Amino acid sequence: MKYFKLILSFILTIAIFYALNTKFGTIPPIGKFLNPYSGVWQNENDESIAGEISIPNLKDKVTVHYDAQLIPHVFAQNELDLYRAQGYITAKHRLWQMEFQTYAAAGRLSELIGEKALNYDRQERRRGMVYGAEQSLKKMSEDENTMALIQAYSEGVNSYINQLNPNNYPVEYKLLDYKPEPWTPKKSALLLMYMTKMLAGGDEDIENTNALRLFGKERFDLLFPDFFDITEPIIPKETDWSFIDVPQTPNPNTLPVLDSIAETIDKPDPNYGSNNWAVSGKKSNSGHAILANDPHLGLNLPSIWFVMQLSTPNHNAFGATLPGALAVISGFNEHISWGETNATRDVIDWYKIEFNDDRTQYKFDNQWKDISVRVEEIKIKGKETYKDSVLYTHHGPVVYDKNFKSDNELSGYAMQWTGHIPSNGQKTFTEMNKAKNYDDYVNALKSWVAPAQNFVFASTEGDIAIWVQGLFPNKWEGQGKFVMDGSKPENDWQSFIPQQFNAHTKNPERGFVSSANQTPVDENYPFFVFNDGYETYRNRVINDFFNSKDKFNVKDFKDLHNNNYNLKAAELMPYMLEKMNTSNFTKEEKEIYDIAKKWKYNNDMTEIGPSIWSAWWPILSHMVWDEFDVKDTAIEPPFTYQTIYLLKNNGDDDFMDIIETPEKETAKDLFNLSFSKAVTKLNNWKTKNGDLAWVNYKGTFAGHLLQALPAFSRFDIPIGGGKNIVNATSENWGPSWRMIVEMTSPPTALGIYPGGQSGNPGSKYYDNFIDDWAAGNYHSLNFLENDTTTEAVIGTQTLTPSK
Repeated sequence: MKYFKLILSFILTIAIFYALNTKFGTIPPIGKFLNPYSGVWQNENDESIAGEISIPNLKDKVTVHYDAQLIPHVFAQNELDLYRAQGYITAKHRLWQMEFQTYAAAGRLSELIGEKALNYDRQERRRGMVYGAEQSLKKMSEDENTMALIQAYSEGVNSYINQLNPNNYPVEYKLLDYKPEPWTPKKSALLLMYMTKMLAGGDEDIENTNALRLFGKERFDLLFPDFFDITEPIIPKETDWSFIDVPQTPNPNTLPVLDSIAETIDKPDPNYGSNNWAVSGKKSNSGHAILANDPHLGLNLPSIWFVMQLSTPNHNAFGATLPGALAVISGFNEHISWGETNATRDVIDWYKIEFNDDRTQYKFDNQWKDISVRVEEIKIKGKETYKDSVLYTHHGPVVYDKNFKSDNELSGYAMQWTGHIPSNGQKTFTEMNKAKNYDDYVNALKSWVAPAQNFVFASTEGDIAIWVQGLFPNKWEGQGKFVMDGSKPENDWQSFIPQQFNAHTKNPERGFVSSANQTPVDENYPFFVFNDGYETYRNRVINDFFNSKDKFNVKDFKDLHNNNYNLKAAELMPYMLEKMNTSNFTKEEKEIYDIAKKWKYNNDMTEIGPSIWSAWWPILSHMVWDEFDVKDTAIEPPFTYQTIYLLKNNGDDDFMDIIETPEKETAKDLFNLSFSKAVTKLNNWKTKNGDLAWVNYKGTFAGHLLQALPAFSRFDIPIGGGKNIVNATSENWGPSWRMIVEMTSPPTALGIYPGGQSGNPGSKYYDNFIDDWAAGNYHSLNFLENDTTTEAVIGTQTLTPSK
């Protein structure tokens, strides 16, 4: 018996050891994870910010000053060393994040988290994410300077990776039980594709086609007009376009393909957007131009942005960088400042493809054209590799076919996207970082293809400008609104709008430029642009603000960034409250109604009005558009502005009738019915959660990239704002980088973002900006003029060439 117990004890010891060091499903190997010498505890220490580090291939010494915010100020003697150092420093603070995002872009998450990520990975491969990155890498390779810089960046990242051992891997590697791969230029291209997809803009061709098929052209045109008259375009309406001498592509009058599809691939959150604006010297109190930017993206931890100063003897740039990409993306140098908002132009079109019997060819121009096949091998943790054959046409990848979200044997739907066009977006930012004036800024933009962006500009010379920049197809009238017949050559993109004819303005008479994802131009612009989901509220609040007085200062810019006025609610709620029948209200309904009547339409934290609106509006909108609840059909209801317009002006329209009820409802009936449901929803929430104050009801959080891993996330962030508001902070997205730059010599700047410089959850710099960001506060950006400046410096690291 004693031998049996000894053997059993030995077996149990082995089993426990195996269990502690083996990953089961999504559970990390607990023994490795908790090991005091190599596990999670090794990630507690804050980052070192002093000393000397040897880096291979450096040509000269690089000085890195850190300030109290853990912002590195990098001073190199040449560009190659600068970007090699940027790669090293970024990896030091954000390695896991930058690599994980390339896994997501490449459709490789199944390698890390198993089979549950397979559908996501298949979707990204069929979207052509890796293909697009490869195309861009080819374009970058044609420019020796860009390729040298991106190679140097990669070597810098790898210099950091090569210094690591499993003991000091970032904690997420330990949690998922894998190790970093060598960084390559392709990974940087994938990172840029990740952002291109996130900011892809309008893509409702399939949904629009189904709406056209179900409701007819007359009704479709009522629901989805090309322009909303109320909106001020980014480029002022009085702009003279007579200098454009390239005509719009003639309309071939082809008919859309009225097919149906049940489900589409994931799309970017339509609420992702941004604000930017600039005022000229004549409109600022100081006489200097002032610029602001706040991109609206997911509130993630680690944060989307990493702030740096990148300097050589020839230039000195400061601002938000994108971990994995070169240069400053939104920032300033000694001469200019710049920032971006999403232009949301329709640069994705869909084509129905007809295959031959064995799917080796497709019909085009009355002939059969060869298909190209890309076999995507998707590795799955703990499972066999999954192979997916993706068919490519000259339009682009066939995303939907009999093997993915469709059951039609001999047809599919191909995507044409400017994200697949070879581009060198890195050059735009390496050149922008060095730009000294308006002409340099315009030249830097010429390399930018996708995603379409509104690039705002201001200079110490007093110039302000905005360009709607991207490579835009010169479409015929109506092209891209619906699915097209891929066999007809006239449905192809015939040409592109020459870059110099992209919508832009310099030093407009009104003294300011601004964009908030609204329509770029009015109907006088001589190329086809239509409403594919442009913003209709923030832009009007911003422009009204700049039209409200003659002079502005930095405090005004801060106030506007943090403006909580809910124009959307203000344009409908008073009308609803006036038209409703209140005679049969319950006690609870009367109480909520009275609160709504007193609300001044500011989404401030302590207000209950925004909670009422947030509960009420979705219920009302769903009642109006119940006709769009069509089984096995991808379809989206009209945009918010048109919904409100119809409620106020077409209240007796048949769309106001609820399909499931025998009565004929009008808008007035829907106001009461939806309000009653909203009150029930609010009271249920209150019973469960307590106070209905907006800060509680909204519940803003910054979630960790690993499915908002609670221990590494921040919840209940005290901030107001909301959708369609200048302070566009919703539940888990919002202003991801608030920046204000006054173009003094040198510029003076403020900046803040919802996170921290470190990607290490154990660091005090992981989320230390969040409270100031939520309170509407800013940090001064310490723009060091040279490497001998020590003001605000708390530590200095020296990178030296390896001997």
